[in-house]
Amino acid sequence: MRSVNLDEAQILEAGSRLTGLLQELERTIRERPIASVLDRSELARLREMPFSSEGIGIDRLFSEIRSSVIPNSTNTAHPRFLAYVLGPSNGIAPFADAIASALNQNCNFWQLSPAANAIEQNVISWLAAQFEYPDTAGGLLTSGGSMATLIALSTALHAHASRFRESGLQRRRSTLVAYASAEAHQCVEKCAAILGLGTDHVRRIPTDAACQLRIDQLSSAIDEDRRRGDTPFCVVASAGTVTTGAIDPIDELAQLCQAHRLWLHVDAAYGGLFVLSARVRHQLLPCGRADSIALDPHKLLFAPLEAGSLLVRNRRALERAFRFEAAYLPDDDDPLLTNFMHAGPELSRRFKAFKVWCALRAFGVGAFVAAVDHTLDMARLLERRLAESGVCEVVAPGPLTAVCFRVSNRDDAFQRQVVAALRGDGTAFVGLATVRGRLAIRACVANYRTTASDIDYIVDRLVARADSRSDPHGDDSHSPGT
Repeated sequence: MRSVNLDEAQILEAGSRLTGLLQELERTIRERPIASVLDRSELARLREMPFSSEGIGIDRLFSEIRSSVIPNSTNTAHPRFLAYVLGPSNGIAPFADAIASALNQNCNFWQLSPAANAIEQNVISWLAAQFEYPDTAGGLLTSGGSMATLIALSTALHAHASRFRESGLQRRRSTLVAYASAEAHQCVEKCAAILGLGTDHVRRIPTDAACQLRIDQLSSAIDEDRRRGDTPFCVVASAGTVTTGAIDPIDELAQLCQAHRLWLHVDAAYGGLFVLSARVRHQLLPCGRADSIALDPHKLLFAPLEAGSLLVRNRRALERAFRFEAAYLPDDDDPLLTNFMHAGPELSRRFKAFKVWCALRAFGVGAFVAAVDHTLDMARLLERRLAESGVCEVVAPGPLTAVCFRVSNRDDAFQRQVVAALRGDGTAFVGLATVRGRLAIRACVANYRTTASDIDYIVDRLVARADSRSDPHGDDSHSPGT
């Protein structure tokens, strides 16, 4: 009978091949294309290849990974990958993920994962402490900010609507309404659709010149909904909008939500962990006044996907929403350990907290403070260089690391062409965004490897493209920065 396990020699071989591959990936980060030149025939082969009865073995498997998978993967670790809030993994993460896979803990009830349980509690407590949450706080690791927001809104419904678990929305006489700014993440509507609220009952509130939610407009919308007979229940604030990194006025929102008895959820998936930086900490500490906060350690703690998280001010609110009993599940609580199956919708849960815990233990918090400050430095440098260039204009304030700009006196078609040209020639992977109705080029520094030389190189190439008065593809001379 063929085995699905490795013998000792095969473990050594696989370990050696893996270590070699990790070293090569690290060594060639700048050499590999940022956006892979897709081999469509190879992708079609990967999509359609059969799985043989005998298997191909370790050697051929690693060869296939090198020849087919890596060349057709986006090089998100490249210092000039600036299109999304997606940074590289920290150095210990691949090893932590491998150990977590070997241990294969199911982080649902504590009997199946005692050490993992304690570690996840430790990570959640550390995250909560960054916002000075009280001892009643709790939470769990999630796949990302969207899942964290889904769990938060479900928890808010259970906290706000009586007998919501039993009756749901079926017997309500009034419509439940949620509020978010016009710049909030699209997951708010997706959550409303999943939870049965309906996207029609998410009110998008206008923003001001700094792309922050307008309190006066929110207050008016709440009053109008109440006059109409609807029932406001939740406000979703943003602490780092995806487009510009804007931070809503959390303190004022907390006061308003308290006065109206509304649940305040803060989507801080992008911006929340900038709380580690003394420069912007004062803007983010008010998140600790919210009922729940979504954070993404797979952003500024550089954990590999997936590593999101949800924090709640009162962990009992999660249990009221998600605790269900079954004969096949243990019902014995423990004062030291917790059952995470009672804190969210999932029963089967991977040991996501391990890679976050390992990185904090291995490198120390100070290393991440320095990395966060470095990304802020690079974003401010990019803004300065763009302003000094004479050919670009920054179109929105950037409190964090998202920088939105345009090539001056050029139409939208030219902006699109510049983005395609910079990506095509390997200068940088940047994106497009709409800021207050204007198309903009968006670069977001989310990589601790990005240097001042990278920023200078990108702006110099931008200037060259802008100076080619008709065709942004016209200047073909380039050499990737190092």
